[in-house]
Amino acid sequence: MLPPTATKKPYRHELHGDVRPDPYQWLRRKDDPDVVAYIEAENAYRAEVMAPLGSFGNRLYDEMLGHIAEDRITPAVQDGPYFYYRLSRKGLAYPVYARKRAARRQELDEAAEEVILDVNARADGQGFYAVTLLRVSPDHGRLAFLENRDGTDRYTIRVKELATGQMLEEEIAGVFLDGSLEWDRSGAYLFYVTVDETQRPCRLWRHRLGDRGGDALLYEERDIAFSLTLYRSRSGRHLFLRSSTKETSELRYLRSDQPLAELSLFRGRESGIEYDLEDWDEDFLVRTNRDAPNFRLMRCPQEDVTRLEPLLPYDPDVYLQEIQPFKGALVLAGRQEGLRQVWVLRQGQLHRLAWPEPLYVAQVWDNREYDTDLCLVAYTSRLTPETVYELDLRSLELQLLQQEEVPGYIPGPYRQERLWATAEDGVKVPMSAVYRTDRGEPRGRPLILYGYGSYGMPSEPAFDPKLLPLLDRGVVFVTAHVRGGGEMGRPWYQDGKLLRKRNTFLDFVSCARELVREGWTTSERLAAMGRSAGGLLMGAIVNLAPGLFQTVSAGVPFVDVVTTMLDPSIPLTSLEWDEWGNPAEIDYYRYMKSYSPYDNVAAQEYPHLYVYTGLNDPRVAFWEPLKWVARLRATKTDDHDLVLKTLMGAGHGGSSGRYARLREYAEEYAFLLHHIGIDA
Repeated sequence: MLPPTATKKPYRHELHGDVRPDPYQWLRRKDDPDVVAYIEAENAYRAEVMAPLGSFGNRLYDEMLGHIAEDRITPAVQDGPYFYYRLSRKGLAYPVYARKRAARRQELDEAAEEVILDVNARADGQGFYAVTLLRVSPDHGRLAFLENRDGTDRYTIRVKELATGQMLEEEIAGVFLDGSLEWDRSGAYLFYVTVDETQRPCRLWRHRLGDRGGDALLYEERDIAFSLTLYRSRSGRHLFLRSSTKETSELRYLRSDQPLAELSLFRGRESGIEYDLEDWDEDFLVRTNRDAPNFRLMRCPQEDVTRLEPLLPYDPDVYLQEIQPFKGALVLAGRQEGLRQVWVLRQGQLHRLAWPEPLYVAQVWDNREYDTDLCLVAYTSRLTPETVYELDLRSLELQLLQQEEVPGYIPGPYRQERLWATAEDGVKVPMSAVYRTDRGEPRGRPLILYGYGSYGMPSEPAFDPKLLPLLDRGVVFVTAHVRGGGEMGRPWYQDGKLLRKRNTFLDFVSCARELVREGWTTSERLAAMGRSAGGLLMGAIVNLAPGLFQTVSAGVPFVDVVTTMLDPSIPLTSLEWDEWGNPAEIDYYRYMKSYSPYDNVAAQEYPHLYVYTGLNDPRVAFWEPLKWVARLRATKTDDHDLVLKTLMGAGHGGSSGRYARLREYAEEYAFLLHHIGIDA
């Protein structure tokens, strides 16, 4: 089968006196039979190219599945008279949520299990299905949850009566997938956030259970660059509504026992100033970046929010990210020394939890009780599966609750290591490597370099059982912690966004060159991978340094940057202007055009490319990778493999079932491994 060829249809984007020819603009039309035919042709071509690797992919799938405990129960989390947990069962694609009634953890073994939601039964084998938020009412009698069947960000609220197992008549559509659903203190009212036509979460509503008279609109965010997030305080005494961009936030609050009251404004919005709120005793705790780039912790009385004062001295070496108040102590989470850390503040003393490995991820786990001296924390590394501890907030002693079971895994032969590269501007960029020590020297080996580098989201050195079949074949897996992520603090993020976004791409190229220069691998054995904004990273680096990589995987890649960011009708575009810039302004236009992968495809040789997308993706529209692949096919000068996989019923996250997702990983890895010299 020959590679598909997309028809060129003349189209010109004109702005700022500049013309961008776009002969594949027509591929945006999802309902056009010609577009569907092209997608199907690409899927058929991908299937044929991948057919010789089918048995290899199946073997990888079996090995990955063999390292995953199919029957698994998460540690139970106390919430009032119940302990809640999630379990997976062999052969079932989706989780089951359950609870046991017990006063103490020690009583759980004898307590009866009550299933509160079987996601498998709701999915009923009907293609894509996802459940995100689950919120149990304060009296533990009802469960409100969000479900979706098309892969978009528009979810539907359903409410279940737990005593009878019956679904109530409530069915509220158009709710955002996350940060969008909470109960009041009485359990009579639900507060929820809906999206507009671009899937921007922008309206807060109040619904009285059983009321058919119409819900009350409490707040509407009219600035298209802002979105809403709803959350409940740890104590349960307040509901907070956060209106924010990537750089500015504004908070409103409401006592949860006064659901009919008006929202109160904490502070008016100021450009570049961010706040997060929690309540603690009679105070509000405030996380803010005012005069503190890495954020600081403040407090103020709830009855007078103007009296803001420091709770802790500002430490520029600590990136404060999360506040979890308990009645007698305060637990903080953030980053220091490039790693995620946990601190406990008790009786005026701040203590950082200590861990045994040089590379790790420590974080506060799910905690629902406020009046307790026990806090769940989680720990993992590239060598240590996720481990959940119960932390005594008085003694700071850790008690092991559960470590993720990984069948067939023995940590002895594996090693993790911190590496460094020097970027073009002299900045030191960290990398995290993991490999087997009994496969010879980790030099000249096949190597996969992963990157993301956007939104301040760090790529953590966490355990991933899916990597074991790769490591067992001698692969070195390296994560490049490039600027644009949050690994080294908030300034690390700010130095890789807007008019400094190219630092993300140049950092990644510098990491790859350092790995080759130091002999870890060669260009012939070097693969790269990333998805979403990491897919943009992949698209940029194959234009910048195509000969450096043998093969690249770009998942749901954001590659038509300028066109998308000029169209506020596309879901979430207006919310992204603080991340990438608004190309309606000439400086941003020129800068974004300089790195946009689609606009910079050149007549040159490219690596072997594996590209995948979802037809219903609201975050990176399917047409971006379609257009990019079409232009690559028409322009590149090599005969290297280029395949495009479109999931016809899924969105940004791929297939919803865990087994289907695992098969997608297996095929992606088979493609990469094949091209760096591993076929079995």
